[in-house]
Amino acid sequence: MCRRTATTAGWHAAALVILGTAGASALAAQVTPPAPSAAAERAEYVAWLTTAPTSPLSAIAQQPIGTGLRLGPPDADVPLDGVAEQRVTQQGGVVTLAAGAGKRPIGRGVPIRLATYTLTAEGPPGRAVLTVFGPRHRGKPPLYYEQQRSLVFVGRLLPPETLGTARVLGVDGVEVDAAEAGSVLVPIGDERVLLRVRRLTTGGGEESELEIFFRDGTNGRDTYPAGRFVPLVPERDGRYRLDFNRARNPFCAYSSAYPCPAPWRGNTITAPVEAGERYAGSGLRVPSPGPEARPETR
Repeated sequence: MCRRTATTAGWHAAALVILGTAGASALAAQVTPPAPSAAAERAEYVAWLTTAPTSPLSAIAQQPIGTGLRLGPPDADVPLDGVAEQRVTQQGGVVTLAAGAGKRPIGRGVPIRLATYTLTAEGPPGRAVLTVFGPRHRGKPPLYYEQQRSLVFVGRLLPPETLGTARVLGVDGVEVDAAEAGSVLVPIGDERVLLRVRRLTTGGGEESELEIFFRDGTNGRDTYPAGRFVPLVPERDGRYRLDFNRARNPFCAYSSAYPCPAPWRGNTITAPVEAGERYAGSGLRVPSPGPEARPETR
């Protein structure tokens, strides 16, 4: 389950525009309620990235379990130095690590140790993914833009045109069935951009959060080429807060062990969104959008 970047404290939020049946209309500017210190939240995230055993900076492999994975020997699916042969399987939604006659379950989102390595299993039943973390943290901690008060919006969520789900990659590279939650029309620069919102499962599938995966004018120049995630946070009275200062990179920005999410159709902002997490790497390509799963209407 991924950690979050910062929110803003005590700011005046700009209006978040929604598309109504009579056309576009803007809500009045709102005063956002007090929030934890942005600097403190960012410091906590950096500390997690640089010390946690399941930090993406220590990830060395991520693979679908499928019909089973071999771990350990040099010819295994995931070679691990100093580890005798192990096998990871999934059956009936349960993921199991077996060595000889010994077996132990790997609970969704619950790390287990294997010698100097840490293993986690995520994803829906039948499509579980194993991530292996090494003992060392590699790579650079995140960089951030200065906080931008003009890039905090409060407003209402427009319902989706069609109810359904689509299979997408989450921030941690795991494929999930994301429910179409609606859209928001946001004024950025000289344009108003309609951004698709989806509900992505987290925490082993027991929780979910509203997320927007977007690209903007900074991608490939100052931010990660594939795009960034930003949460849409529920407020009082049916309103939601969209704070681009909380925009964050997918985990593939930290380790090549993770696959990168493909851009969500239509979620492109022409103007640069100079808020949230930046990127100091290079030499990466934007994943091809490819065919998104057709929404399953209900």
